[in-house]
Amino acid sequence: MWMMPPVNYIEPLFRPPSEAHSLILQVTNGCSWNKCVYCEMYTAPQKKFKPKAETEILDEIQRCGEELPHTRRVFLADGDAMALSFRRLKSILESIKEHLPMVTRVTAYCLPRNLKKKTVDELAELQSLGLSMVYVGVETGDDELLKLIDKGETYQSTYDALIKLQGAGIKRSVMVINGLGGQALSARHATQTARLINATQPEYLASLVLFFSKGDQRYKEAFSGRFEEMSDVQLFREMQQFIQALELKKTIFRSDHASNLLVLKGVLGTDKSNLLAQLENAISGASSVFLRQSCDRSL
Repeated sequence: MWMMPPVNYIEPLFRPPSEAHSLILQVTNGCSWNKCVYCEMYTAPQKKFKPKAETEILDEIQRCGEELPHTRRVFLADGDAMALSFRRLKSILESIKEHLPMVTRVTAYCLPRNLKKKTVDELAELQSLGLSMVYVGVETGDDELLKLIDKGETYQSTYDALIKLQGAGIKRSVMVINGLGGQALSARHATQTARLINATQPEYLASLVLFFSKGDQRYKEAFSGRFEEMSDVQLFREMQQFIQALELKKTIFRSDHASNLLVLKGVLGTDKSNLLAQLENAISGASSVFLRQSCDRSL
């Protein structure tokens, strides 16, 4: 039976779909960057970035240990837990080990910039304390597009962070956004993002489709009127170009976010030809292809 965790949350909360059954520990509120023009997650007034007091976090972990002793997975929220110092992250992970000894996996969102001041040895120590995977919103590998969306990152800064995580033994779940550059930048978005993914070989790769629940005016303004939304077929072609350019050894790929019209799942590269065939069928309008209805794509 589900129990409300003894944690003081500042809502709304966000977590990756794969963390649906994890204990959410809110160690920070909001996002330390919070400038990306596509993101609507932390715009509420109460979501201004602030680390939660360390004593409060440790008290919450202790209470969770008393009330939810069989917890197996923990997700460190909000959007920017890795912004905390190495010392504070180490303290949190040590407390989880002490009070929640059955936990086998701790994860968090991670902005590449959060790792600039953390060494590989420090990250490896966090991994040894239970930090097994982080979710990195790469979005694109194209520097021009990264600047337009005000990501605050470059191809190189993202590459450096992903390689540093790899060196520490922390698994990487990388997210990219289909349609991010619109029609004009579609080709370079696909090829440059594939270049980054090939260079870093992440363990997990996921894609979602650019969407806005609160309107796209801010996004279009960032492109100075040059952004043209892509049709479903154009999105399929961009994804086809992206996957065609990928040269991966063993990356688990998912394109099953609610925003995706076509659900794709497989391992790259063993399933590359099958995924490309599914995309070709979708482009040609084959009746055998299952596409989500608009009501199934609600976010």
